[in-house]
Amino acid sequence: MKYKLKQKQIQRITRITESTLVVGADIAKKDHVARSVDFRGIELGKECTFHNDAAGLTKLAAWMKELGQRYAKTEIVFGIEPTGHYWFPLAAFLEEQGIQIVVVNPHHVNKSKELEDNSQTKSDYKDAKVIADLIRNGKYSEPNLPAKEYADLRVLMNLREKVSASLMQVKGRIGNWFDRFFPEYMSVFKDWDGKASLMTMREFPLPAEIVAKGARGVLERWKIEVKRGVGIRRAEKLFATASTSIGLTEGVLAARVELTALLQQFDLFREQLETIMAQVMQILESIPGTAQMLTVPGVGVVTVAGFLAEVGDLSKYDHGQQIIRLAGLNLKENSSGKRKGKTGISKRGRSRLRALLFRAVLPMVAKNAAFKALHQHYTTRSQNPLKKKQSLIALCGKLVRVFFTLGTKQKEYCASDVIGPVRQAQMQMSA
Repeated sequence: MKYKLKQKQIQRITRITESTLVVGADIAKKDHVARSVDFRGIELGKECTFHNDAAGLTKLAAWMKELGQRYAKTEIVFGIEPTGHYWFPLAAFLEEQGIQIVVVNPHHVNKSKELEDNSQTKSDYKDAKVIADLIRNGKYSEPNLPAKEYADLRVLMNLREKVSASLMQVKGRIGNWFDRFFPEYMSVFKDWDGKASLMTMREFPLPAEIVAKGARGVLERWKIEVKRGVGIRRAEKLFATASTSIGLTEGVLAARVELTALLQQFDLFREQLETIMAQVMQILESIPGTAQMLTVPGVGVVTVAGFLAEVGDLSKYDHGQQIIRLAGLNLKENSSGKRKGKTGISKRGRSRLRALLFRAVLPMVAKNAAFKALHQHYTTRSQNPLKKKQSLIALCGKLVRVFFTLGTKQKEYCASDVIGPVRQAQMQMSA
């Protein structure tokens, strides 16, 4: 694997030739700065300051093409550091113009900026030159920008994450409301978002209103929409609990208004989640390999959709290890001389992808037979046993390789293939 990475680095360096115009740009919200160098690092022309609008991007393209003609450069490589989201329209514009865009690691820019002038100074003008030099030395990568259904999937899954967070906030505020005005409510309803509970919250949520209505009146109202799961015992329990409630009795008029507003938000966010997931399901049906990925025990639609939203088209990757590096799950080591440092993961990649894989693996070690067996083997083997969290990280990489194989080859999930004959033999010897 190290040899392949070295070869990739050599290919990137040799790609920058005498006929290549290397442009580095520092991206901001409104104004950007670009500087250009040749393959030896000599700056060509003056910097270009342009706005983040159609006129500014057109100015940038014209500036680069004019420099290419002046210095006989037939190829343009444009690079940025992908901080924030402001560079997305710029990247799409340059792709339409036929100009290749590459990205450099923000950590590399931060570490190497002092090499420019031996100063801690940071400015947009200086960063643009640092980015150009990193590209010239092959320290860049080509972004895998999502297109077509993968672009839609990424937008939808990002939106789902935000709506889910808002829904959790609303649920917490509703719990806060009950703590103040009816703290005993959860002793009657285990889940307050059931049909009978939501009907109660909308029509008579305060203890005084329940007492005034009586157990029979509460039951009659429930039976209008809820046919099963509620009876006179539940109604009598709610009535008795409301009769002895210690909830606040002042400010109940405003409390009614507050709960109504919170329930409206709850309904809105829940409806939005249903709409989003319906769209996600339609998109997944059009992507080859998703049906096979969903055959993995313990894996659901959210996991597969989130994985493809972050990774994009699997056919653009040569092997699963590239996706593991994209997630920042590749190993790093800090050793010097006789000192052997601890090994950990780099965490340099898409944090959402890394978090999604970790959340997916947690239930799989309990429900998926192959992953459960591997987890037990990793943590109990005689040589180099892993800690539980280390084993989970290793299984995240295994899940990536499983998804990559099923998605590209479109074959059904097989537990014996996941474990493999070599690992199976090791596990049998251990047993």
